[in-house]
This record gives sequence, structure tokens and C-alpha cells, in this order.
Amino acid sequence: MNIKHIRNATLVVEYANKKFLIDPMLAEKGTYPPFPNSPRQDQKNPLVSLPTSVDNIINGIDAVILTHLHLDHFDEAAKEVIPKNIKMFVQNEEDAKEVKNAGFQNIEVLTEDTVFEGIQLVKTKGEHGRGEILKLAGLVCGVVFKHSSEKTLYVAGDTVWYDAVQEEIDKHNPEIIVVNGGDNQFFEGGSLVMGKEDIYEVYKAAPNAQIVVVHMEAVNHWGLSREDLHSFIQDKDISSRVKVPEDGEEYPF
Repeated sequence: MNIKHIRNATLVVEYANKKFLIDPMLAEKGTYPPFPNSPRQDQKNPLVSLPTSVDNIINGIDAVILTHLHLDHFDEAAKEVIPKNIKMFVQNEEDAKEVKNAGFQNIEVLTEDTVFEGIQLVKTKGEHGRGEILKLAGLVCGVVFKHSSEKTLYVAGDTVWYDAVQEEIDKHNPEIIVVNGGDNQFFEGGSLVMGKEDIYEVYKAAPNAQIVVVHMEAVNHWGLSREDLHSFIQDKDISSRVKVPEDGEEYPF
């Protein structure tokens, strides 16, 4: 398997000889207004440029996985450039309807036993924050990849650490875990995705896994920088199993 981090939550995952594009936010730097009621109101989204061309990102893609439809996971640029006949996996019928309205024709709702080209895709639970903010943040999912020729991969999506993440780790025993770890927040409501303590909980829960932390410093409401996370990882002495890729960086597993 090869995991290439593009920007924010956008990944290109090569797995069992198939190529997946996950949560594509493909607009040029500064295309969209800042998310309201949050830091950096003077900076437009995305905050950083793509590390490579859109053509390079979508070249050879076999399927797209959308963990949810927030702008920083599926934007207008992605809707324009992704071929309309490509396989699109979504979390529920509501999202399927929206993606269909965007012109896509080959949409499937993920379940716990979805199979694509011999690869098992397991929809996993997630909570996009804690408490009242969940009503605003809406439903999200993650996905586990399984194949006899590959290590098990768990892409957790936009979730904080909570008991269901522990349950997914216990159930699937993933050897590779990708977490969204920018600790993004509005001025009220707390963390929307994992912060450094959440990432540490994942580390403790999955002692045999390599952890890749993405969704950092790309949209205006980020709360945890790569620099601060690197310091935390060093302090906890967990750097051997926690990777923090730069945009465009990739890892073979």
C-alpha cells in the first residue's frame, strides 16, 4: 500500500492495486471565504496550495471515498474535475442524493461489508466533535480497508477520540491508522477532530499500528500545528509510530 497525503484530509491511497481518492478538496489556495466564528478570519481557504497538479492527483483513480460532504472534504473544484462516471462511495443515502445532484452517476453507500474489486471497505463510526457541536457538525464516517495481500488500513475521518474509535480498533486491529489531527475548532464548542491527546489515545489503543496524522494547517479553523504536534510526539517518545506528513509526502507500507 502507498498513502500519499495531498492537503487537509485529501489522500491518494494505493491499495491492492487500486487507487482511491479520499475526501478531495482540490481548489486553489484562497478560493473560499474563511469558516466563520473561528480564528484567522483574514485568511481565505484553503490556506495552502496543492503540492501537485489536480491532473496528477486524479490520474488513474479507480474510486473516490467521501467520509462526509463538508467543503474541506468535497469542494466545488472536486465536483468539476472528477469524472462523473467514477465510482463514488458515500456514508448514507442523504449524501448519495447530494453527490448525484452534482452530476455523479456511479454512487454507492458504504456499509460494514462493502466490496470493491476484491477489497473489503468497512464503514466505521465517527463523531465530529463532542456535545452540542455535533448537531451543527453533522454525520461523518471513516473506512477500514481489508485485503489478503495488504495490511489493514483504518482511515478514521473527521472524528474525535471516543469509545467507538476504540471499538473499531479492537474489532479490526488495523496496522495503519490515518487520523485527522488538526484540532480544528470554532470559538465555541470544542474540538471537531482529534487534538494531540486524542492522537495519544489512538497510539495507546493500537500498540501494533503506524499512525499517520493529516488534516493540519490547511483551513482557517485549525488548532494544532505540525510543529506543536512534533514537540508533543517527542515529549511522549512516540515518534517511531506516529508520522506527520507534509503536504505531498507519501509513505509505502
